[in-house]
Amino acid sequence: MYGLELENENVRNYLNHLYETVIVRNPNEVEFHQAVREVFDSLVPVLVKHPTYIKHRVLDRLVEPERLITFRVPWVDDEGIVQVNRGYRVQFNSAIGPYKGGLRFHPSVNTSIIKFLGFEQIFKNSLTGQSIGAGKGGSDFDPKGKTNMEIMRFCQSFMTELSRFIGPDLDVPAGDIGVGAREIGYMFGQYKKIKGAYEAGVLTGKGINFGGSLGRKEATGYGTVYFVAEMLKENGKSFENKTVVVSGTGNVSIYAMEKAKAFGAKIVACSDSNGYIYDPDGINIETVKLLKEIENKRIKEYIHIHPTASYKEGCDGIWSIPCDIALPCATQNELNQQAAKLLIANGVIAVGEGANMPTTHDAMAEFLEHNVLFAPGKAANAGGVAVSSLEMAQNSSRTTWTLEKVDSKLQTIMKNIFKQCMEASVEYSVRGNLVAGANIVGFVKVADAMISQGVI
Repeated sequence: MYGLELENENVRNYLNHLYETVIVRNPNEVEFHQAVREVFDSLVPVLVKHPTYIKHRVLDRLVEPERLITFRVPWVDDEGIVQVNRGYRVQFNSAIGPYKGGLRFHPSVNTSIIKFLGFEQIFKNSLTGQSIGAGKGGSDFDPKGKTNMEIMRFCQSFMTELSRFIGPDLDVPAGDIGVGAREIGYMFGQYKKIKGAYEAGVLTGKGINFGGSLGRKEATGYGTVYFVAEMLKENGKSFENKTVVVSGTGNVSIYAMEKAKAFGAKIVACSDSNGYIYDPDGINIETVKLLKEIENKRIKEYIHIHPTASYKEGCDGIWSIPCDIALPCATQNELNQQAAKLLIANGVIAVGEGANMPTTHDAMAEFLEHNVLFAPGKAANAGGVAVSSLEMAQNSSRTTWTLEKVDSKLQTIMKNIFKQCMEASVEYSVRGNLVAGANIVGFVKVADAMISQGVI
């Protein structure tokens, strides 16, 4: 079986058998299954050409987390009532560095969500070129509607348990949905108190005045646009005079809109979890920042400031708006096959994933089949973790870099990621398929490290 090359059919049989094993071992974890299936589909030509990865059972090990931690998080609300949530941390792979990945606070968080995010993080972190492994975590706690004191008490309880499993050279969490600078600050304070030491590198996404990095808030959104800009450039196109629709109004969405506008695009729609706004004159990003970052209001308030805009309940409808470029930046599986067909019918030329796996498998297939340029999230939204790694470097040297230096490094990283993905797609005869390219590049680096380190 292990000659110079394996037959394509043998490789597919091996992957199908392993995928069935993943389903049996992880029942009902559909998001995790989806993430695994996408990677497996991309790796057939790699395994045919390099059967040593099968010989060493790299994928068999890769789909199994090194460690999955769940814990109780009790906290007291403002009424004096004890509330209980569940906390998670998956330490998925440490072949190329300490575990690295965000914490998500959202009611949807469960084992499947955490494992899909952690599995994606393996390839994303590898693509950055930084020495960081893969982890992910969070809780089913919902920060929405909670007071600052309630959020503080929850974060302190969460960190009391999590602190046992993290450290600057072990596991370095960051933020994600529901976890911003405020939550990171509360958790860092609790960690510092528990450990009795100032370990700045234990968390990233910190405030600038206690070890955070300039440019971190903007990094994922900016990085997504930098990657998409390279993809467009490769195909003789650009953001200039293009109409763009962006889902979400969190950090990723806001700063993707900001950078796309700076590149000459016109942003006409964005959304939150309740609905979406359409502004034919172009979204006023400063108004969105005011509503979401300062006043913490819903996006529907936008139309009271800009009466020429319209608002509609439900976020799914945002993909019915004609656009040249779509940037799904909200959450997983928000863009389905029906939405993909609508976008294609309305003339979309490019899709860039700013969120983690925001496009369903069927929707992604539609885009690829119709030659829509497609930037997968594990590559396009790697800017956030890339700048988190830069924050770790600054913490290690106890220095602070300028915004210009951080942004310059971010642009270089995103350009290199695109270049590597494109080259891999050419090498393995799937030219332009950046989904396959990203999976291949991310896999090979981690797989080679795993083989070099033996069976551990």
